[in-house]
Amino acid sequence: MKRKHRINESRLAIKMFMCLIYLIVMTLLFICSYKIYEQKNNIVAWSDVENIEDYTYMTIDRMSEKFAYYKESNVGIHFVIEMEDTGEWHTFLIAIDEDKYDDYKDIIDYSYERTKTKPKPKKVYGYPVIVDDALKELAIKNITNFVPAENEVKITKENYEAYLTNSYLDTTISRQNNFSIVLFITLLLLLIVFALFIATIFNKDKFVDKVDNKIDQEIDRARFMFEKQKKKKKKK
Repeated sequence: MKRKHRINESRLAIKMFMCLIYLIVMTLLFICSYKIYEQKNNIVAWSDVENIEDYTYMTIDRMSEKFAYYKESNVGIHFVIEMEDTGEWHTFLIAIDEDKYDDYKDIIDYSYERTKTKPKPKKVYGYPVIVDDALKELAIKNITNFVPAENEVKITKENYEAYLTNSYLDTTISRQNNFSIVLFITLLLLLIVFALFIATIFNKDKFVDKVDNKIDQEIDRARFMFEKQKKKKKKK
């Protein structure tokens, strides 16, 4: 009975230790999975965009009529102004589906003083697209028709990116939910560790069995050596 009690205590200690390890690993994997998922689904402000894969947004306060048009896709390119709380403003380019022109009409009309009713700023979403040379030339040629003369800065090819950036926001591109291999592997590892955790609790963990058997073998070996030494002393 004592041996059985000792074995149960030994096995319980091993199980508790392994469960603690599994819990720590699961916690770390869960945090990593959440961070990866959060980063994957994060929507960044236009000013914080780092690459063309960033799903982004900007808030439109003013907007021009289209100055460039892609007939095959019915996409128009417009100048927009985004205002900061400080009153500072920035001019950018966006692409919209011209079938949705009415969604922007209030802001466009107010920008050209066709109405005195100031509309609410409009938040738009999409992906950055690099401006090609042809579009850059059209933007340089037409920006004076939109930006107020008193605030006008002469835009050239040399300073274009400093004022209008090297890309425009394409609102016609739907959000892409790309498969993340890193997230998949992290979740798979989390599932495996959870399965091991459950197996350990219900005495189905072979690793615990091996460790427990190894401990028993070492104890039996130590006991055998002790008895052997004891017998030798008696003979003497």
